Amino acid sequence: MILQLPKGGCRLDLRQTVPAAGALALRLKHGERLRIIDAEGGQTGDLLVYSVDGAERLSNGRTFDIGGNIFLSTGDVLWSDRSNPMLTIVSDEVGRHDFLYAPCSLEMYRMSKGGMDYHPNYHDNLSNALRELGIDPQFLPTAFNVFMNAEVNEVGRLKISPSKSRAGASIVLRAEMDLAVAISACPATSCNGGGPPRTLDVEVLSPL
Repeated sequence: MILQLPKGGCRLDLRQTVPAAGALALRLKHGERLRIIDAEGGQTGDLLVYSVDGAERLSNGRTFDIGGNIFLSTGDVLWSDRSNPMLTIVSDEVGRHDFLYAPCSLEMYRMSKGGMDYHPNYHDNLSNALRELGIDPQFLPTAFNVFMNAEVNEVGRLKISPSKSRAGASIVLRAEMDLAVAISACPATSCNGGGPPRTLDVEVLSPL
């Protein structure tokens, strides 16, 4: 199967579905492309990457320092905590994603909603997915929150607004090194426009 991208065709090597409020793990080789698809619209997700040996982690701080933007889209690079490029956004049909909010956690839900035994959360989903790849993430960095619409006002206050993503919209990122990848579909209704968690589709593409 050939998928036409802005700079030529690619071969579809893998297609998987991220369960609603769940996660999946995969490896991405240097030069391969990762396509994340919002099948139903309005669903956000967390993307977290490490070098395959676990020595380098995705870094929002380095990305902001080097790129000079907090809102990332086509042509922008996501950098590691050792200032090496990890991913380049090669195609973006949504144009608004977040790299400010940390992955939600059980502790966050307990603080905001009072006592509860458990709530699905990004932190646990991403950590478990990375462990499947042999990486023990003792301290998770900030993930790249695809399709999440975080607004910053003139005094610096943050607000989560409904995603600009529509059914079938996607973002494509190219691996700039061999990567261990974890992707989670957001379990929080506040990030999904008030709707319940839904699935995301993921494709791995190889250049021809």
